Amino acid sequence: MAAKAKTTQPDPVPSVWARQRREPDQPGLSREAIVRAAIAMLDADGVEALSMRKLGARLNAGATSLYRHVATKDELMELAVDEAAAEIHVPPAGSPDWRAAVTEAANSFRAAALRHPWLSSVIGHAGLTYLGPNLMAYFERLAALFAAIGFPEPRGAIDAVLSYTLGMSTTEAAWLTTVARSGHGEAEFVARLLPAVQQASSGHDLFEESYTELSAAAEDPVGVRDAKFAYGLDVVLDGLALRLPHG
Repeated sequence: MAAKAKTTQPDPVPSVWARQRREPDQPGLSREAIVRAAIAMLDADGVEALSMRKLGARLNAGATSLYRHVATKDELMELAVDEAAAEIHVPPAGSPDWRAAVTEAANSFRAAALRHPWLSSVIGHAGLTYLGPNLMAYFERLAALFAAIGFPEPRGAIDAVLSYTLGMSTTEAAWLTTVARSGHGEAEFVARLLPAVQQASSGHDLFEESYTELSAAAEDPVGVRDAKFAYGLDVVLDGLALRLPHG
């Protein structure tokens, strides 16, 4: 008699969004509390400093209790990314000034990314983040906005704006993290950096403009960063405007 074939269960999908949520086994400990504490740690010290052990100590909870809510650090990052995404505002579809609406959406993403300097660097590869409810709602609002504008390929237009916004926010957040770790304010840090930049750019005439820009940043670093982001976004929107049907 032939042996009965064994049935194999498929491997679970490695995402917090792909498994059933568990009930807490410790009073006062919830997924929401874990995520809030994780975000506070991420904002203060970055991704490298976050661990389940440190998070448990912050919450006065054992690792076993945490693992009932999040199986891995990757799952924790999925939850943190989705929670931060709730802060991003997208204007309603049908706004009369489409450029102002897209600019507002991009600025809101950038603001969230600078409040949470870790966000831009992990949003593209922190598990299956796009399955989170807040990110799904965010992309739905973006899709409605760009479709109402009349782009023949709204997905491509969204990708262009997001790629620019994400790239600039990642660079800017990394810069601000470096500044924070120096222990100085941004203007002071730039002023201290100027002599090294001037020496490094000596003999490279095309870098003179960059040195001039950095000198201005010593006076108004936030204004310089805002202007740089706005200029690049305008260039992207100028290109997208050419894709809109005329008449």
